[in-house]
Amino acid sequence: MNVKQFVKQHRDDWKQLEQLVTKLHKNRRNLTAADIGQFNRLYQKAAQHLSYSQTYFPNEDVTAYLNGIVSKSHNLLYKDQVSSMKQLQHFFSTTFIGLILEQWKFIVVAMLLFTVGGLASFIAVLNDPSNLYSVIPTEMAQGVDPDKVGAGQESVDSPFMSAYIMTNNIQVAIMAFAGGITFGLLTVYLLIYNGIMVGALAALFWQSGKSYEFWAFIVPHGMIELTAIFIAGGAGLLMGYKLFVPGQFSRGYQLKVQAKRSVQLLLGTIPLFVIAGIIEGFITPTTLSLEIKYLVAFITVIGLILYLIVGNLMLRKNESIAGLDS
Repeated sequence: MNVKQFVKQHRDDWKQLEQLVTKLHKNRRNLTAADIGQFNRLYQKAAQHLSYSQTYFPNEDVTAYLNGIVSKSHNLLYKDQVSSMKQLQHFFSTTFIGLILEQWKFIVVAMLLFTVGGLASFIAVLNDPSNLYSVIPTEMAQGVDPDKVGAGQESVDSPFMSAYIMTNNIQVAIMAFAGGITFGLLTVYLLIYNGIMVGALAALFWQSGKSYEFWAFIVPHGMIELTAIFIAGGAGLLMGYKLFVPGQFSRGYQLKVQAKRSVQLLLGTIPLFVIAGIIEGFITPTTLSLEIKYLVAFITVIGLILYLIVGNLMLRKNESIAGLDS
């Protein structure tokens, strides 16, 4: 049996299960014994179908689709309604990590697009400093003075700066995500353009012998900030790719399913932007030594790595429990 035959044979049962899951979420009081019996029967069949799909169609969209249905059904069967705080904890400890690990290729592509833009502008400005005015806004280019990097920190309104930076970066992430609706073209442009901006400034400070100072004011918040942008950009690229190559399903179906997964990836980046904004508003502009600022950057990287490792372990544990229950 190929994947088309598999989907055609069982999709009616899956749709019925989806409808029952929605009904259970909205109102459990009006459920009949027949509804509960049908739900239990369809859930068991879907779990069997998921096992079959994971074995024979591991890289097909139907496997991810079935995994979502079975997970929702499992939660309704074996878990009581949980508090908002527990739902939030589950999202960041399991759902978000799972999406990152599942869609890591798109996140890596987002990082590569940013890197390509950065390297291109770095080389261009390094060869001819006047190119700086071609790749970044004139007002910004005129306002950049490598000799004054780190000066005037005392005049910075840290709370205002933090709030402004968080808002701006979240807007960039939302635009990169929303760019997926353009088949990912806008997302590609935003990632390359942001890389161009950073690369051009890096070249300017390199020529002035101020690279150490420049990166000390970038990496403390930048490691988390760029990670969040790459995740949001990866979400946009994921949606754009599925619209461009819908596979066995219609583009309308892919938009519905992939948009939901992409939104979850985007929402998961918000705490990262909050942390980056706090660092950029309260640590970056201070008179702390450059070494301490580099130490903050190192700590953020270690924190991100530990979050992924611990989250992956928890995800595998939850999957093992779900497998035993089903």
